[in-house]
Amino acid sequence: MKIKYVLTPQLRLKLKQPLGKLIQGSFEQTIPKLKKLIEEEKPSRIISVGDIVSKNLMEYSFSPSLLIVDNKVMRKEIKPFTLKTEKTIYTKNPPGTITTEASETIKDSLKTNECTKIVVEGEEDLLALIAILYAPENSLIVYGQPRQGIVAVKATPKKKEEIAAILKTMENFRKAK
Repeated sequence: MKIKYVLTPQLRLKLKQPLGKLIQGSFEQTIPKLKKLIEEEKPSRIISVGDIVSKNLMEYSFSPSLLIVDNKVMRKEIKPFTLKTEKTIYTKNPPGTITTEASETIKDSLKTNECTKIVVEGEEDLLALIAILYAPENSLIVYGQPRQGIVAVKATPKKKEEIAAILKTMENFRKAK
């Protein structure tokens, strides 16, 4: 397993801030706002990162085309949710890193039109960065913001540049170690 990116202490703090639009509240409170955002933005794809977010989006018929889960909630093991998808892929990604394998799995999954679930052994949090980077333009990437709500990130050229810069910092940090 090859580590491609390593989280720096400075980025750990920065990435605690939402990468996109924070929709605050419980999932029941955020659903109408997310639905309105989707109606306005008409995203080309919806991608979910996180177990609870993925489960809730599926239950509320938002139909993400890619779901990235790690069978954990707040870093505690949970019983895996049954999420009906056309394809399930397993990958490895240790906490605080992004592996080449996980990155390529996401990239390849976004090239298909199959509804795909990626199950991560390790941690999926940082994989939202890869999802944003490789998502088709105008996609909406949705992830949970602990104890606050959900974050919706629109994959725009500007946002992709911002993510590429973050990843470059992580790559340089890995090389310097």
